[in-house]
Amino acid sequence: MSIYEYMPTAVHYVYLALGSNLGNRQKNLSEALQRLCGVVDLHKISSVYETEPVGYLDQPRFLNMVCYGQTSSSPDGLLRSIKTIEKALGRQPSFPNAPRPIDIDILLYDNLRLETEHLTIPHPRMSERAFVLVPLVEIAPTAIEPVSGKTAQELLLVVSQAGISKLDIRPDTQPGNSS
Repeated sequence: MSIYEYMPTAVHYVYLALGSNLGNRQKNLSEALQRLCGVVDLHKISSVYETEPVGYLDQPRFLNMVCYGQTSSSPDGLLRSIKTIEKALGRQPSFPNAPRPIDIDILLYDNLRLETEHLTIPHPRMSERAFVLVPLVEIAPTAIEPVSGKTAQELLLVVSQAGISKLDIRPDTQPGNSS
């Protein structure tokens, strides 16, 4: 037996943002959460918020949420898993800010600062987006964005929250239960 068989797997803390504005948006979020459970041990899930689109405005409103959990995946491994989930739920390559059945973004990964061709952590626009910050503050107001050093709550104070409505729904994280 190798000594590596006894080495514990590193655990990383991640915050992910989910959004959907095509098809059954609530079901899309539930199915994405269910599939994420295969790579992330989810500890906290925000409420669902209905929000106006950003960037490209001629599209349906979004349902958005944030979740927090632990993963043993590397940042690139987590991104690959996310892309697989998005594709399985019907996401097609398109233009930036296009309508989509599901969008999953890595907001924070430990206190990592990373910039590669395919991945930037923390998410480069999270501090500008109330549809990310509002649900993030709900579950982790003191989470630190490592570039600015500010908490999620501090970042939210300078962003307009217009067009964001908290909904009285909770996505299901149990397979086979979403309707």
